[in-house]
Amino acid sequence: MPTKHVSTPDAPAPIGPYSQGLISGGLLFCSGQIALDPGTGEMIEGGVEAQTERVLQNLVAVLAAAKMGLENVVKTTVYLADMGDFPAMNEVYARYLGERAPARTTIQAGALPKGARVEVDVVAAY
Repeated sequence: MPTKHVSTPDAPAPIGPYSQGLISGGLLFCSGQIALDPGTGEMIEGGVEAQTERVLQNLVAVLAAAKMGLENVVKTTVYLADMGDFPAMNEVYARYLGERAPARTTIQAGALPKGARVEVDVVAAY
């Protein structure tokens, strides 16, 4: 099955050997995003609310590069450094995806890259 890599300067460049997104079989698989500023590659300031906002903005940029939007998202996985951050993360998440209500898994991770409080990956369908 042919695949197509998705890349945009409007989301942070990968910090390892992976793609921002990959299209295969009519699905877009977006790699996990943390709260990196796309312009500087540095973590943004602020708590989990600000980080969740930046993460979702980064994912919107990858979706847009694939000519998709949040309405195409069918599955998300949210990784939290501390499950105590769930209510604050969920409030921001709901502003972006609440009405669409894709399937979601939320877990507490032992640690996230660069000391992030939250990381999110998505799967979207054409």
